[in-house]
Amino acid sequence: MSGLEPEVRKITDTLDSVGNTTAAIGKGFAIGSGALAALALMISYLYSYNDFSTALVLNIIEPMTLAGAIMGGALPFLFSGMLIEAVAKAARKMVDEVRRQFREIPGILNGTAKPDYKTCIEISSKGAIGEMKVPSLLAIVVPVGCGFLFGPEFVGGVIIGSTICAIMIAIYTGNAGGAWDNGKKYIETGAIPGSGKGSPAHDAAVVGDTVGDPLKDTVGPCLDIFIKIMSTVSLVAVSVFAQNNLVDLIEKLFR
Repeated sequence: MSGLEPEVRKITDTLDSVGNTTAAIGKGFAIGSGALAALALMISYLYSYNDFSTALVLNIIEPMTLAGAIMGGALPFLFSGMLIEAVAKAARKMVDEVRRQFREIPGILNGTAKPDYKTCIEISSKGAIGEMKVPSLLAIVVPVGCGFLFGPEFVGGVIIGSTICAIMIAIYTGNAGGAWDNGKKYIETGAIPGSGKGSPAHDAAVVGDTVGDPLKDTVGPCLDIFIKIMSTVSLVAVSVFAQNNLVDLIEKLFR
């Protein structure tokens, strides 16, 4: 688009590949910091509703804790699916807008007319903000709602389950997404004889890159924030739902 020599594109593609690799490494450190933060908050969480003289043990064999861990393990998958669907929705809107502009402004393709950048930017911005409402609320509503329904042990299990699964998913998405992106660039360099642009291998690599981008740029980084928010919200609210929850109320009624 800037009208530079073709050699410049080769240099920028190489830099992009290096950037994908370093970003994947950096995201690994980010999820590691999120896991350590969740662990530290978990200790504070246990102190918040237990006496300091008691042993800080969250027994995973207890039915409530185990049920919470199972539910917590499922949350990162639900959260990731929401994010991928959000990216797909925004991408479909963007493609429709680009096609409309090609259709209504013929001069775009031959360089005699400028496209409507503002509308595309608005679609991207609205999609980024609007589609994150439900996933963001998920990290806040689930621990609080589960706390008032099932008590602090259940929420403790939710935090443990979601943290363990989120670490694995985030590492996988960061590395796999970067690998798929770089795989497409590797094929485009002509490193594999007979598998340049237009070949079945390149078509498959484009599909992989399309899947890899939301994985490495959306799911991986957001899971880090997801477990931090859940741990923080749980720590803030545990002093309330530890004394006021549905399970304890039912037990008191049947005593």
